[in-house]
Parts: sequence; C-alpha cells; structure tokens
Amino acid sequence: MSAVIQPSRAVTAPTEAAPSIRGPWMFAAAVGILAGLLFGVYRWYQQNYSFTVGMDYFEPEFQTYWMSLFYVQMTVIPLVGAVALAVLWFTRDRNVMSITPQEELKRYYYVLTLLAVASILAAVIFGLFVEADAAWHQTTVRDTDFTPTHIALFYFAIPAALVGLTFGWMWVHTRLPEFTKRISVPLSLVVAGPILIMPNLGFNEWGHTFFYAEELFAAPIHWGFVALAWGIYALGGFAVQCVARVAELTRLTSATTA
Repeated sequence: MSAVIQPSRAVTAPTEAAPSIRGPWMFAAAVGILAGLLFGVYRWYQQNYSFTVGMDYFEPEFQTYWMSLFYVQMTVIPLVGAVALAVLWFTRDRNVMSITPQEELKRYYYVLTLLAVASILAAVIFGLFVEADAAWHQTTVRDTDFTPTHIALFYFAIPAALVGLTFGWMWVHTRLPEFTKRISVPLSLVVAGPILIMPNLGFNEWGHTFFYAEELFAAPIHWGFVALAWGIYALGGFAVQCVARVAELTRLTSATTA
C-alpha cells in the first residue's frame, strides 16, 4: 500500500484585524516571586538548622527537624503533581487545532516566558542547593543515611522541578497545535533528566552510608548526576522549535494587521 503524504498544517488567517498581544509579565513576576519565596524560606531553614540538628541522622533531633520534612515532601510533591496533571488532562483544549493564530502566539508567549523564569530558578537551585551540598561534602566529613543538603536538593528541589517539567510537557502537548500530533523530543529529554539520575541517587545514598567515606565533590559516586545537566541542554532544541513557530505566526499576524 502506498503511503499517503499529508500536507503540512496551514493556519487560516482571520478576516478581522488581530488585537495586539502582550507578554504575560505579571504572570512571570508572580511565578518568580512565589518560587523565590519558597526557595528563600527553605534556604533560611537550612542555614539555621543544618549544623545544629542536622549532623547525625541517628539523633532524635534529626528525625524531628529533617526526616519529618523529608516525609512531608515525599508525600506532598507527588500528590500535587498527580492532581495537577489530572486537572490539566481533563481540562485540555478539545478544539486545539481550530484556535486562531493570535491565540496560538499568545500561548507561545507563555511558554517562552516560563522558560525565562525557569532559567532563573535553575540558577537559584544550583547556587543555593547544589553548591550548599558541595560545601557540605567537603567540610562536614558526612555522611549518614540522609543529610540536610540532600533532603533539600534531591527530595525537594529536583522533585519539584520534575513535577513542573512534567506539567509543562503535558501543557505543551495538549495546548499547542504544533505538538498535539507529535512529541517534542528535546522537551522530552529535559523531562527525562531528573528521572535518569534516580538510579544514581539510590546508589549515592547507599554508597555514602555503607562504604564510601566523605570526599571531594567530584568523586566517582557522583558522576551519574551529570545526566541531569545533559538533559537541561536539550532546552535549546525545544526553544528552537518554539521560535521557528513563533516566527511563522508573527509573519501571519503581521500580514492580517497591515
């Protein structure tokens, strides 16, 4: 049977003048401020309690101040993610292929704005949590089953980022016509980054507890974590996909308003 070649999706220009589209600056500011407050409060907690009640996993104070936090995070973050994804799926746009070019362009503005905010938050996470973990490794000669820096980084910041990325992945593939019939491989690689480090995370905690004394931050037991950074690099490919479509939509909307 011969293959049938489907023509590329064409966007029909509206007959009336298109309204101007503004970037979602208030939305970006709200997301940035809320995330900044959350990370700031967490970092304050680390600064005040890591060296007083966070040095030994087997002390009762550690169970109170850190393991209780661990259990709350491991319950709330997956629960919030599951509810958010369910809501996103059941409220998806059923007629996404029929939206106007102006509406599609507006949605891309939200995507690009969130990418900008996410880049700032990534720098905050690396600066406040990853570097704090590096300092902990090189100064406290760790290491019990869990540490304050690992509870903050591996069981809070990265799971929260994974939930956000998964939410973004589903939003893109249910709200943007360009991705409803195909999968964005670069964006999928970004989401896969936190998932791919999970085996190394288990090996890391087990190794530190049973056979690996504390060390330089660049020890072999940490090498598997580079998969997370490699996944982040794929954001460049997703940005190229978005910008290419934005350029096409911009030409179309400009022609309708001329």
